[in-house]
Amino acid sequence: MTISNETEQILRYISTRGDAPALGFEDVLLTGLARDGGLYLPETWPTFSATEISAMAGLSYPELALRVMTPFVGDEIPEAEFAALINEAYSVFDHKAVAPLRQLDHDEWLMELFHGPTLAFKDFALQLLGRLLDRTLTNRGARATIVGATSGDTGSAAIEACRDRDAIDIFILHPKGRVSEVQRRQMTTVMSANVHNIAIEGTFDDCQAMVKAMFNNHEFRDEIKLSAVNSINWARVMAQIVYYFHAAVALGSPHREVTFSVPTGNFGDVFAGYCARQMGLPIDQLIVATNRNDILARFFQTGSYAKGTVSPTMSPSMDIQVSSNFERLLFDMEDRDGARIRALMGALDQSGEFDIDADRLAESQKLFTGLAIDEEETLEVIRQITETTGVAIDPHSAIGVAAARRVRRNPASPLVSLATAHTAKFPDAVEKATGVRPELPARLADLMDRPERYDVLPNDLGAVMAKVREHAKTTSQEN
Repeated sequence: MTISNETEQILRYISTRGDAPALGFEDVLLTGLARDGGLYLPETWPTFSATEISAMAGLSYPELALRVMTPFVGDEIPEAEFAALINEAYSVFDHKAVAPLRQLDHDEWLMELFHGPTLAFKDFALQLLGRLLDRTLTNRGARATIVGATSGDTGSAAIEACRDRDAIDIFILHPKGRVSEVQRRQMTTVMSANVHNIAIEGTFDDCQAMVKAMFNNHEFRDEIKLSAVNSINWARVMAQIVYYFHAAVALGSPHREVTFSVPTGNFGDVFAGYCARQMGLPIDQLIVATNRNDILARFFQTGSYAKGTVSPTMSPSMDIQVSSNFERLLFDMEDRDGARIRALMGALDQSGEFDIDADRLAESQKLFTGLAIDEEETLEVIRQITETTGVAIDPHSAIGVAAARRVRRNPASPLVSLATAHTAKFPDAVEKATGVRPELPARLADLMDRPERYDVLPNDLGAVMAKVREHAKTTSQEN
């Protein structure tokens, strides 16, 4: 494969805050959060020409994934071995197309991203990430302790990817009572010895802040060999770039621009769309669709990034105020000035907000459009889509469809809304909208009868660190 970068040099990764060493792919994979508190990004964006994008037509999803992701991995993983990991990761999906497109109207589509083992889009990245981590750790004769936070879907996908792996212990923090019952049980009914679930008496933002604090405590981080599966890990974003190419090529790229609408909480999924555009994919518009936790929608409308109070909704995976991956976009918006990012993130920590200048906002608005959708409209779209197409969608996907129909700019550009979760993960909302309660797939039919195992801890960093240290003792002793 020929990539239209000027050279075939090894791709390096740099931190958004400018004070951490540049790393290769495998080190970024294991590191997660940079030691200066920033997030890793490619030093340069690999790009595909229009001819190379045209040649992607007709590839299977695993073949496309290999082609799109290889530039980020370079020669750190032999191509045949990387291809085998990719094939294995996507062989567990229920649909042969892996990410099938379903037509809603003559120029409107849903991309179904819920055919993986845990019924949510997080499987696309995490089924691969678990295998990459296990391979790299095993090759290095090492173990790692993974600590992650979830607003609902990341946790179950990460656990499914990492369960029973010899080189990994995994701890997942979720906000107690703020995920759906199906989401919780998909995590807490996994009895593998290397899996530990912790319900925090707080919000997702509290859970996420704890994970970042553990990474920024370098003594603790080194002691337990801390690694990440949250979307702070670059490999998560990398794997999600693929399905933007998959949809766009199927709908006529590179000869047509495509519009994507993305239900958004932590900004990783929509940021992957931005990455695809940086790589040469002709994307006309990225719609950032949120619920009433609308920090991102407000930012793209006003240029002000200001924390609010997390408000529980029927779309709990988006009940977030501080979106970790937004820092990656901000880095590019601010001309990759690490000192500027440190200042902005410092202001966010101290005052709960920051602003960008009008010119940078205007530039971002050429691609991004943010819109918040309320609960009433979410239910109405679920009801309307079901009545007109016979297709049931979950509340997160409905928010994406609703926002797309409201703010789509170019009617000549095919519109793809990302369907991020199976309806059975949010049966109460779907039943409220349609009168029909969705059923779990047969392989999960007994989920509500399975025994659960998890710890409940206060919103206290020390208590969580103690719990992680207690169960990660063998890891630290062996390394």
